[in-house]
Amino acid sequence: MRVNLTKKEIVNSIYMQLGFSKKVCENLLEDFFSIVIEELIQNKKVKISNFGTFILRFKKSRLGRNPKTLKQSIISERNVILFKPSKEFKNFINE
Repeated sequence: MRVNLTKKEIVNSIYMQLGFSKKVCENLLEDFFSIVIEELIQNKKVKISNFGTFILRFKKSRLGRNPKTLKQSIISERNVILFKPSKEFKNFINE
């Protein structure tokens, strides 16, 4: 079963741990996301120690196929974000 983690749940978790108001916690989370996005756009790479690295990668347009209908169509060129977890993060998850 897949469960999504929402911004509201993250804000509530920060609120419970730090004790700041929910508005301050929401601003803190939004500022974090905007910093990561700005750095990705400018430098194409953001490394967060003991967590992982976000990498912005350009993909060329290519021919794709719908597996159900077998209809071919062109997939447009675009930027994609890759995430590579750090060794510490992998070890923590696997313990």
